[in-house]
Amino acid sequence: MAKIEGRDRLLAKLAALPPAVRSAIKQALAQGADEIVADAKRLAPKKTGKLRDSIKQTWGGGKERYASLSAGAKGDPDLTVVISAGNSAVRYAHLVEFGTSPHINGGMFAGSEHPGTEAQPFFFPAYRANRRKVRARISRATTKAAKRVASGAE
Repeated sequence: MAKIEGRDRLLAKLAALPPAVRSAIKQALAQGADEIVADAKRLAPKKTGKLRDSIKQTWGGGKERYASLSAGAKGDPDLTVVISAGNSAVRYAHLVEFGTSPHINGGMFAGSEHPGTEAQPFFFPAYRANRRKVRARISRATTKAAKRVASGAE
């Protein structure tokens, strides 16, 4: 298991942030998440639309995740947004994203051969296309809000 050094110190600093700075960070996170979700929905295969409709963002780390990424301060639900694809009805988001290799089926079709499926990436390409822009926006919003607070405007 990976050890995260300085996590408690970071969470303490985040808790001490003035509401104006927290609000600016949250707004930048929300805008970035909206852009990533929109791109992922645009890139998702449109066979039935269920996969596309399952792509969403939740605050504070929602429970039901099949393919997800999170941004923000892990451990601080007010500053953590999770973008996910899939739900209890759409349990195949990862299979679409990464594809499957040829295999012998089990279950109802036991023994039959499945030729595999080709990957149809939609989730991580949307993230990779937006990550630098989103990080820069969060950084700018944080700096701008911190300067406002430091100058006594907030």
